[in-house]
Amino acid sequence: MAERVEQEEIFSQVLRAGRRTYFFDVRATKADDYYLTVTESKKFTHDDGSFHYQKHKIYLYKEDFSDFHEMLKKATDYIITEKGNEVISERHQKDFKKEDNTATEETNSAQSFTDVSFDDI
Repeated sequence: MAERVEQEEIFSQVLRAGRRTYFFDVRATKADDYYLTVTESKKFTHDDGSFHYQKHKIYLYKEDFSDFHEMLKKATDYIITEKGNEVISERHQKDFKKEDNTATEETNSAQSFTDVSFDDI
């Protein structure tokens, strides 16, 4: 199996976000064209104080830039439209209470089960 050799970064940006760090690196293909790698690096700390990083990487080539940008914009716009800019999570709010939807889900499930029309029989 051939080993993939990473090309040197031509341009690089770093976004630090809590335990996660995102790297945006422009690299060159063998034909000397450019592509983008986006790497998410997440730090995990063990009980003994040691730590390790878990990394996930995507490769994005020029022919996909326009569609990728459009899809990313649509997805982020949808989130902001539906939920606003405020961060709502257990991690960011000490008094965060998760809604208990079990009763509602059971009621909806029972209603959809009993909502049967026998006219077709």
